[in-house]
Amino acid sequence: MARLSSFLFVLSLLCVLPIYLCQQSYGGKLNPGYYAHSCPQAGEIVRSVVAQAVARETRMAASLMRLHFHDCFVQGCDGSLLLDSSGRIVSEKSSNPNSKSARGFEVVDQIKAQLEKQCPGTVSCADILTLAARDSSVLTGGPSWMVPLGRRDSRSASLSGSNNNIPAPNNTFQTILSKFNRQGLDVTDLVALSGSHTIGFSRCTSFRQRLYNQSGNGRPDMTLEQSFAANLRQRCPKSGGDQNLSVLDIVSAAKFDNSYFKNLIENMGLLNSDQVLFSSNDKSRDLVKKYAEDQGVFFEQFAESMIKMGNISPLTGSSGEIRKDCRKINS
Repeated sequence: MARLSSFLFVLSLLCVLPIYLCQQSYGGKLNPGYYAHSCPQAGEIVRSVVAQAVARETRMAASLMRLHFHDCFVQGCDGSLLLDSSGRIVSEKSSNPNSKSARGFEVVDQIKAQLEKQCPGTVSCADILTLAARDSSVLTGGPSWMVPLGRRDSRSASLSGSNNNIPAPNNTFQTILSKFNRQGLDVTDLVALSGSHTIGFSRCTSFRQRLYNQSGNGRPDMTLEQSFAANLRQRCPKSGGDQNLSVLDIVSAAKFDNSYFKNLIENMGLLNSDQVLFSSNDKSRDLVKKYAEDQGVFFEQFAESMIKMGNISPLTGSSGEIRKDCRKINS
């Protein structure tokens, strides 16, 4: 309990920290002080619930961060990922990138329930995801930033958008970059945001191809460090074990740091989509080296890129709604 109280106090003092935590240019109609009068407890409520969830299971930090990413890449940061299938809504939760892997919805439900008690009909589910992603970074030792707020929730979801817009683990570098570019993000954002893979796990089904049949010729990915590959095969057989988990960062899976980039230089990135950042493009390779050498530079860029991603096509003003339940549109 003392650790939780300490975390909440530190987060309340954001602007005594480095400048990238306190930048004031956010673009659009979003504003970090959006709920200052309508729900001043909003940030504290989100932080408290996320802190409790991560204390129970460290992996939850990566899961909540991933929800924000998968939400923003489909229709913008509008909470569409949180909708269950109902009536005309076909849930994004059943898409290839999300099925059997997207998690943390119960934590969002808990946050929303507490917010509805304190400030009914005020704080959007989209903003909950954005705040929870920031707090997940801080709780695991990563950077913080002032979160622009004021997003509203969509009244629709896009299963096809989820299947087509979210980069897949086995995509080529150019395909991944193109998907980022379509969202207004560049190669710097791609490399920095991929650094979130310094925490969390991935399923065997997401990297099996690298171990056994990378190019369709029955041979493994030869860029994968061989002893690392041998260890992975013990957890991920040729068939079966699809849900078996391996850490994304073999050095410090529970700590948000820059070891992910050091792993890439050693050809020890778990996913193909990780390793191609070092092996397939000169500019991304230089960025990997830069972040591997200087964690502070990585943290600063990660914070900046998270703010940029959080600004993808938000619903504001009278667009959308403020859901009472993040899993369904208001009746």
